[in-house]
Amino acid sequence: MKDLLHELIEALTLLPGVGKKSAQRMALFLLDKNKDGAMFIAETLKTAVENVRKCNDCRILTSSEICSICSDGRRDKSKICVVENPSDVLAIETTGGFRGLYFVLMGRLSPLDDVKPEDLGIPQLITRINKGVVKEIILATSSTVEGDATAYFIKDHIKNVKVSRISYGIPIGGELEYVDANTIARAIQGRIDLS
Repeated sequence: MKDLLHELIEALTLLPGVGKKSAQRMALFLLDKNKDGAMFIAETLKTAVENVRKCNDCRILTSSEICSICSDGRRDKSKICVVENPSDVLAIETTGGFRGLYFVLMGRLSPLDDVKPEDLGIPQLITRINKGVVKEIILATSSTVEGDATAYFIKDHIKNVKVSRISYGIPIGGELEYVDANTIARAIQGRIDLS
């Protein structure tokens, strides 16, 4: 039977960017110096795993059927920013430069990885657009081959709505979650029309 300390260290290495040494430091700290913090993390993680799901409208992770952004009456419902991941929404929100709604793809098209439009909720996005409230779609997918392909696929399936793509300030091959807030704000403001 494996020692629980070693199991905890292995479990912590599942987190992105956490190697064996970092996991070891975290495990020792939590078990020796901050047991209350460890219990808080464990209980919060268990509750989140059991209760967090995708928002029915935008697909961001939330504990409600409709997330706080989609249910906020002050948001501009005529604009939808399409992003790849929930972390992209958080990055854009920190800028305060966008007051519309979002649609989270949870990835990007990738034939090699068998990721199809249905896997990304693109039919759901098209249905949402066709309800007639949306006036502009802002494509904020990454500047990668797959991100560009996803953006153009969505653009090709949208009719009678302005389609723009963020571009200014985002480096080629860059991921939104790693770009600073001012650059993201300028990219949103300097988006280009793809219609």
